[in-house]
Amino acid sequence: MQPRVKKLLGVFLILPYLGAYVLAAIALADFVPRHWAAQLVYFAVAGIAWTFPLKRLLEWMGAPPKAQTAKAETLR
Repeated sequence: MQPRVKKLLGVFLILPYLGAYVLAAIALADFVPRHWAAQLVYFAVAGIAWTFPLKRLLEWMGAPPKAQTAKAETLR
């Protein structure tokens, strides 16, 4: 698959995921105690946790096409 197509597809997958993630994080924030330390921990974890499910997708989006990879290996 061409890199441009992969990146376009990735954007259309990431945007709805991030929207749903933000809504879920906001909804769950209501259950966090109102103490500043508890909120600090929650929002720090919620602010970083969204990246883990997207790691594989982002790697796939940035990977070169398989045809280019095979061709580059045969030239070595």
